[in-house]
Order: sequence, then structure tokens, then C-alpha cells
Amino acid sequence: MVYGVGLLLSLILVSIACSDEQNFDQFDDLSVTPTLATSIFYLESDEETINLAGSGNFYSEVFTFEAFNEEFVAERMLDGTITYQVENTTSKEIDITIEFLDAGGNVLDTEAFTIEEDPAPLLERQIAYGNGGRSLDILRNTTNMRVGGTNRGDGSSTSSQPNPKIILKSSAEFRFRLR
Repeated sequence: MVYGVGLLLSLILVSIACSDEQNFDQFDDLSVTPTLATSIFYLESDEETINLAGSGNFYSEVFTFEAFNEEFVAERMLDGTITYQVENTTSKEIDITIEFLDAGGNVLDTEAFTIEEDPAPLLERQIAYGNGGRSLDILRNTTNMRVGGTNRGDGSSTSSQPNPKIILKSSAEFRFRLR
């Protein structure tokens, strides 16, 4: 019996000594800001295709881009960067234009590149949105993107590079506030 009372007294003392009052209001102070990284588009055109189009437009495409139109995403986007990389191993000087369009087809923003013929250095450009960069409203209101490529050279020259082509890549990193 003495053993039972001692055990009960020990359990009571341990439970009192080892417990703190829990503060579940800490969740209200929690700030979560993940970064989302993604590819946006990839364009590749070989020199033969560019030569077949001659001088002028060799590529034009409008595609749907509604990544930031969801209310949950649009309200929580803090800032971000779109990175473009352009590589040209053709014998052509090439212009590439990227336009961000709203639902009415109005141009909200434009990125234009003039890429020298081979040997052209790899071109990389980063465009910031939000937090001192361009307005986040551009992305929030974009529903389509129009990408165009123009050959500023001739329609017959051929690069000495194996498999000459123009490559445009774009990727993005955006920070979001979840809580």
C-alpha cells in the first residue's frame, strides 16, 4: 500500500513538474513563404526551317498562360523573376519577341531580343516582378503569351556549326505568402 501511494504521488509530481501551458496562438504568427520554380516555355528552331521561311517571320505562336490568374495564387504572390536564355548557332541575326496579353488581347508587357549570328554568346536576361521590379499586375492579368521569331538575315546561308539552331528557354521563380 505504501508502494501504491508513493507511485501515485510520484506520477502526480512528474505530471505537474514536466508540463507547461501550451500556446496555440503561435500559429497566427507563423509566416510561410515558399519559392516556386518552374519552366515557362521552350522554343527551338533549326536553321533549315528558318531558311525555308526566308527573311521575315519564321515563328509565331500564341499560347494560353493563366498560371497567376487563380485568386489564391494572385493574392499570395509576393515577387519573382523570369529568366530567359537564348542561344543562336545559326548564320542568321534573329529577333525574338515575347508579349504578355490580357483576355482582350491587349499587350501588358513585352520582352524583345536581337541575337547575333554565330558565334553569338549565350544571352541571359532576368526580369524582376514585384518588390522594385515590374508590376505583379502584369502577371496577374496575363492570359496568353505571344512568341515570335524573325530572321533578319538571308534565307540561304548555312552555319558551319553541326545542327545549327536558335533555342529560347524561359523559367521562373516566384515567392508566395501562404500564411
